[in-house]
Amino acid sequence: MNEELTQQITATAARLASAAETLDRVLDRLDSQQEALNAKVDRIVAAVEDRSAIVHDYPDHLERRVAELEKANADLKAQAARMARKTLSPLATAMLGKSGSEVGDRIDRAALDKTMQSLSVEQRIAVKSEMARAGMID
Repeated sequence: MNEELTQQITATAARLASAAETLDRVLDRLDSQQEALNAKVDRIVAAVEDRSAIVHDYPDHLERRVAELEKANADLKAQAARMARKTLSPLATAMLGKSGSEVGDRIDRAALDKTMQSLSVEQRIAVKSEMARAGMID
């Protein structure tokens, strides 16, 4: 029985050693999977933190952008005002001459209406639109 018992113990020890090796390999795989998961979690956390920083700074960014756009709009309006047409058609100039006004002066609406009584409605509209574009009337 001693020899048989020794063989059984040896066989059991060999199986235990094999099981221990298998467990060791499984643990190594689990460790590598855990490391991969930790790396993914770290990337996700970093992305969320970056996104949070962007969202936090977004209102400041919008305010700066609005200020830039308002400045550009004001510059464009000033440029458009400088480049606006200030000349009038011969008809409008003749009408101003009849009323005794100079080109570039502000015109009183009542005087303008009185001066243009002899014109047709279409001509009155044309003259008034040119004068408004030239900034002579509101």
